[in-house]
Amino acid sequence: MSYKVLALKYRPTSFDEVVGQTTVTRTLQNALERGKIGHAFLLSGARGVGKTTTARILAKALNCARGEAATASPWRS
Repeated sequence: MSYKVLALKYRPTSFDEVVGQTTVTRTLQNALERGKIGHAFLLSGARGVGKTTTARILAKALNCARGEAATASPWRS
């Protein structure tokens, strides 16, 4: 079994798993469901609030071939 850093091991993999950012995740989910994606997103805030995690989930959802990417985790089976 390979070692995995704790920050990556417990990183949320879907918008539903992100804690404390309901406004941001709901906005991004609605944009994905409606197909109205902005040309850029600015994620700002203090260290540790979930900017990178949210960006990674959004990138995976945008690159997902399936349609349910807004609600389900795009890279889990």
